[in-house]
Amino acid sequence: MTTNAKPLQVKKLFRRTIDTGIKHGTVTVMMNDENHEYKGYEVTTYRIDGEYEDARHPKDVTFTENLREDLERRDFTINAMAYNEDTGLVDEYGGEDDLRKRIIRAVGDPYERFSEDALRILRAYRFAAQLGFGIDTETEAAAVRLRDNLKKISAERIQTELTKLLCSPHPDVILDMYRAGITSVIMPEFDICMETDQKNKHHLYNVGEHTVRALMVNAEFSGVEFEPDTLKYIRYALLFHDFGKPEAMTEDEDGRRHFKGHAVISERISKDIMKRLKLDNDTINTVSVLVRWHDYRPEATDKNVRRAMNKIGPDVYKLLFPIRIADTLAQSMYKRQEKLDYEKEIMRLYAKIVEEGDAVTLKELAVTGGDLIEHGYDPGPELGEKLKELLELVLEDPKCNTKEYLLSKI
Repeated sequence: MTTNAKPLQVKKLFRRTIDTGIKHGTVTVMMNDENHEYKGYEVTTYRIDGEYEDARHPKDVTFTENLREDLERRDFTINAMAYNEDTGLVDEYGGEDDLRKRIIRAVGDPYERFSEDALRILRAYRFAAQLGFGIDTETEAAAVRLRDNLKKISAERIQTELTKLLCSPHPDVILDMYRAGITSVIMPEFDICMETDQKNKHHLYNVGEHTVRALMVNAEFSGVEFEPDTLKYIRYALLFHDFGKPEAMTEDEDGRRHFKGHAVISERISKDIMKRLKLDNDTINTVSVLVRWHDYRPEATDKNVRRAMNKIGPDVYKLLFPIRIADTLAQSMYKRQEKLDYEKEIMRLYAKIVEEGDAVTLKELAVTGGDLIEHGYDPGPELGEKLKELLELVLEDPKCNTKEYLLSKI
């Protein structure tokens, strides 16, 4: 909410407040909701931003009585509208019309808006991806011209916008960012993929185009099924899964290109990028595992699926299904049905293993380290190795997972 009341006036009006960003005019008002639980409402005084010194933050702010002056400092017209019950809609910059036309357009001079805060460049593409809007020609021209200012923006801020874009209904907007030269600033590895033709009967597109097509397949068919964190893991894994191909590429005498070992290289590159973008450790660990194993397709048998679940982790393993299906549907028609039939069989086996409760990890083994110590094993590496040997028996045949049988084997 925005108001002409100064922060101290807001604090006097309400019994419980928090000084969220009082220097910039923001106070959080805590109010009881219908369930008698406190909820916070951000209230910001109309303000005019001072000079921007770092392409991100104003040096100072000046409070104003004029709502129009406050709206003038906003980034895009669709974000520069205000409303109250007495006045109705205040729309000084054509935001309602731009919403109708499905356009992202900067308020006033886009060069000024992007010079003030370069993060707005990424916000433009992120809003386009989330809403399915286009970007106004002048606004995009300013983004292209000022894209190098993104080097001044913190990695955390860039990552936040990129994550929202990737998890949106239109992750293919990253192609617009490539054409605008923006990915060359924030993720040059993607540009290298866009310049790498595959020249292989399994593929129709270059590496970058295939990557974007895989993201779109996931967005079209399966994105809505996942929790936010899970969707983030899948989309980042799809983005990175072939980033190792330019480095792994070889070409035979017939001009066909091959990418042996690209998944391991992709894992290394993805870790470097995610650390650079300051992603959290859970995301880095999960995505790097998915990237490493995205191309792992053993023979479709119960024991192979159990071993894969053990090697990759049961919870992470199931995330490979939407990744591999999207990967397959983003390839050529060559053996497509055969590949999809394989994935269908693997998923059937996985569901059967889960339903039957087969042990796939040490914690599901019918014996523990304590049981082995009781039978003469000393704590230490030998104990761990023996447990792994017993788990191998169970992965081969789940019927072996009884305490009596496993103790008989030691």
